[in-house]
Amino acid sequence: MKKLLAALAFAAIAAPVWAATQTVTLGVPGMTCAACPFTVKAAIARVAGVDKVNVNFDKREAVVTFDDAKASVQKLMQATENAGYPSSVKR
Repeated sequence: MKKLLAALAFAAIAAPVWAATQTVTLGVPGMTCAACPFTVKAAIARVAGVDKVNVNFDKREAVVTFDDAKASVQKLMQATENAGYPSSVKR
């Protein structure tokens, strides 16, 4: 029992160490007007774990910083798609 409690305590302490802040650039080619970036930014910002979102209309991209323990690139892309703006990872 003591070993189990020790393992659980260690996992609770170490879990935040496994999480990392990541930044991804998403291409959002469907942005066609000056209002589109506001919709894209709002959709991404609603994803749990997102820390920062910068949307550039001229480049048709969104740069997103997020906690990978709470969010994923797939969730970010799903958020833009749900808002009507499919996106993909830019390399």
